[in-house]
Amino acid sequence: MDAAATTTHRTVAIVGASGAGKTTLTEALLHRAGAIPRAGRVEDGSTVSDHEPEEIARGISLGLALGTLTWTCPDGAVNTLTLADAPGHPDFAGAADTALSVADLALVVVSAVDGVQPGTRSAWAVAEALGVPRLVVVTQEDRARADFRRVLAELREAFGEHLWPVELPLGEEQSFSSIADVLGEHALVYDDAGRHHDEDLPAGVVDEEHRMHVDVTEELVSHDDEQLDAYLSGQEPAAADLERTLAREVAAGRAVPVVVASGVTATGVDRLADLLCELAPAPTERDSRVVVGSGDDGDSAADDDGAPGSSVAVAADPSGEPLVHVFRTVADVYVGQVSMLKVLSGIVRTSDRLRNATTGADERIHGLFRLQGKEHLPVDHLSAGEVGAAAKLGGSPSGTLLWSRPSGRARPALPPRRQPVYAATLVPASQSDDERMSTALARLVAEDLTLVVDRVGDATVLRGLGDTHLTVAVDRLARVFGVHVETAPVPVAYRETIARATQAEGKVKKQSGGHGQFAVVQLRVTPLREGSFEFVDSVVGGSVPRQYISAVEKGAHDAMAAGGPQGYPVVDLRVEVYDGKSHSVDSSDMAFRTAAAAGIRTALAEAGTVLLEPVSTVTVTVQPEHQGAVLTDLSGRRGRVSATELADDGRARVVATVPEAELGRYVLDLRSLTGGRAELTVEHAGYERAPSAARADSPTR
Repeated sequence: MDAAATTTHRTVAIVGASGAGKTTLTEALLHRAGAIPRAGRVEDGSTVSDHEPEEIARGISLGLALGTLTWTCPDGAVNTLTLADAPGHPDFAGAADTALSVADLALVVVSAVDGVQPGTRSAWAVAEALGVPRLVVVTQEDRARADFRRVLAELREAFGEHLWPVELPLGEEQSFSSIADVLGEHALVYDDAGRHHDEDLPAGVVDEEHRMHVDVTEELVSHDDEQLDAYLSGQEPAAADLERTLAREVAAGRAVPVVVASGVTATGVDRLADLLCELAPAPTERDSRVVVGSGDDGDSAADDDGAPGSSVAVAADPSGEPLVHVFRTVADVYVGQVSMLKVLSGIVRTSDRLRNATTGADERIHGLFRLQGKEHLPVDHLSAGEVGAAAKLGGSPSGTLLWSRPSGRARPALPPRRQPVYAATLVPASQSDDERMSTALARLVAEDLTLVVDRVGDATVLRGLGDTHLTVAVDRLARVFGVHVETAPVPVAYRETIARATQAEGKVKKQSGGHGQFAVVQLRVTPLREGSFEFVDSVVGGSVPRQYISAVEKGAHDAMAAGGPQGYPVVDLRVEVYDGKSHSVDSSDMAFRTAAAAGIRTALAEAGTVLLEPVSTVTVTVQPEHQGAVLTDLSGRRGRVSATELADDGRARVVATVPEAELGRYVLDLRSLTGGRAELTVEHAGYERAPSAARADSPTR
């Protein structure tokens, strides 16, 4: 399957809600094109897309999978299509974002039974934000309770009147085996092998189909002066002419065709492949964008010095400078790291040497291939606009850019990174697992940009988009990296501060013969505002020699880090040393450091401390009918609502400050409360005094 054997390459992101039939439809397209000998089944774990053990066990897609096919259109044009099958589960929305970031077209899959779901809206919003043209396919027409017309109404209500049906099912549920071509005004009748022949439309649908034909035709010709003049003079445009106009409208985002197909019976699958090739803009019609002069943050167009990077358009020109977007990396137990690539410009060949413009690593392309799920199909080069993969690019994590320049920084222009909203503590099963866990987590995070590792006290915490997300990550740690861990709740990072200003003395006096230890410091300790520490030297007369002042400050930090009377790190102090004593022989840095730490402990014990709890700013965007339930739930979590407003899309946005102790399972409870139709962001907002009833389960010092 050499890249030179075809004339046009297109990358299609297959997105939508979980359970809408994306993987089954991908399988049907690959089989109908002859790319695979038979269509697998999700239920059997035999599909090209869902090949990871975690996916097979759960029966759902959990990661981005690629499939490649070659398709010859009715006009004889030969195309390659890379199908990027993305998961619909909200915990793996980052994979759908990645698919859309490299797509020429988004194929939004909607179930004829379930209609528009939260996953549909999420995928649509990202595609719209990235400017990716869309085509909607209504699937599962062969299932009980399928209703194309109801779903079409839902789509238009959700996304606008510019969604135009260009196909109409002739019969639904068990009787679905034919499709009306709205532009051509004839029926496509399918046999059991998924092949069709043309017939006249059944009498019962002629009027409905013709009304749709007139509506679509009038909309399309209104965007083409020549066609409009001919149409107004009574000349009916040919179906091929309407399709060409429709393709321009799709590329411009002014029209979204709605078609129908069944991945199970293959009804409409060949026609869908035709439309993907005819309506999807070629890579040469859409520029990619890279941010030059930026750091490797992925969220910001700023470099390491804070200066903004420049967003630059890159044309898909085979004769241009080689630019390669590494959009996804996967650790393979047999070949090591597999990197999914999109060539933005130029031509990349095996044995080429490129530099990662984001990380600075030098890379050699050891071998190029296209992916058919987990199968590797070797190619000798990839040209601008094409998608493929390479092995062993160890210095190129997901979301980075390769180029031929010897210096400089750049990265792909990516959608905003989704912030983690769920977390778990990782507890290694053995000492060996503990020693290898850090390296394994680094590789895991390099694969999935929506995973974050941090520390809360002594605990290693993995953060992601939900409980399933973290469960799958833990499974992969064991299977791929051989690191076994248990999960536990994340300890709340409580802090404490002194309750009132006080004075205290710290003393060290050890004289048992020979060189001793002697130091005395007099301290004033005062509470400060949140997030601050101040050390003041008020010593006069040399009672504490100048060379020991820095040791006194270090001792104060030692005591604060070791924890106060309640067992938590101490913060927000002003420590003033105003007097003390020293000895010409027995005083030392260590003596004054120890004395200062003792003085801080004495001050905290005498004045008492106040427990501080971390709080977060929670933003929930939800349908208006769920706003009341969300407000009530936040109130029950000790949340303080600071704003309620109407978002641009008509949804309600609620902003509240909530203690982090109340947010452990909030994303899961919110999905249950709103039927999965809420968006959530959580950002740490600082510390506040905990109520007297607050109890910490586990110290984090």
